[in-house]
Amino acid sequence: MTAFAGALAGIVLWAPHGKGGLLDGFEGTSNWNVLRVGLPLMILGGIAAALAVFFLVRRDWKRALGCVAAIGVLFALGVAVDALAGAPRPECYDPC
Repeated sequence: MTAFAGALAGIVLWAPHGKGGLLDGFEGTSNWNVLRVGLPLMILGGIAAALAVFFLVRRDWKRALGCVAAIGVLFALGVAVDALAGAPRPECYDPC
């Protein structure tokens, strides 16, 4: 149940960013990497965070530390994927 709750929390936190990436892309195009990469990373991060809290409550420090390390790795992967995607494209307004 803890992992399921963490997965749902990851989806809820991903939803505003995912909606912006899928529907409001540059010149009306969708960025499917938000769905292919971002959603799984957020689900796994939510599961790891929920399990870290669960293990901290049970005072299982080693497993909690492992979950925190997993969160750090997932964060690093997210930053790396975002950096490899390149600079964000500028918004195009009236005097384009």
